[in-house]
Amino acid sequence: MQSEQQVNNAVEKYADMIKRICFYHLKNQADTEDVFQNVFLRYMLHDEPFFDEEHEKAWLIRVAINACKDQLKSFFRRNTVPLEQLNEIAAAIPEDHRDVLEAVLSLPNKYKDAIYLHYYEGYTASEIGNLLGKKENSVYSLLSRGRALLKERLESDGIG
Repeated sequence: MQSEQQVNNAVEKYADMIKRICFYHLKNQADTEDVFQNVFLRYMLHDEPFFDEEHEKAWLIRVAINACKDQLKSFFRRNTVPLEQLNEIAAAIPEDHRDVLEAVLSLPNKYKDAIYLHYYEGYTASEIGNLLGKKENSVYSLLSRGRALLKERLESDGIG
């Protein structure tokens, strides 16, 4: 179990990143907050030590992505219509980035995860492979196909 100081440090250091990851997957502020709390609860209860900061960060990202997937698969989520839309935080996103962000969010999850981790969080293909449990060459393929889909969508929208 992590100490209170360790949990506070992790929340302070990784809160924004985890919220962004959750919101990109869930597209709903309330669900994002729920999953965010669950991620840090799991962190608090985690017994094994982390090797270094990167291991800790990677562990939090993996837990956040898995928690989002679990939330999306839940019975309640599949059988209700969300009242809130992406516009909740649209004001926080610069106008010139909104179209690209919307295009990234519209990609299938396997491409969206790879694109987001590479371009928004700065991970290499090897690191993304470790985070997502995929081979490095598979990540390169996901990035390549994701970029092609993104380019196609942006061009069809007259942005690219």
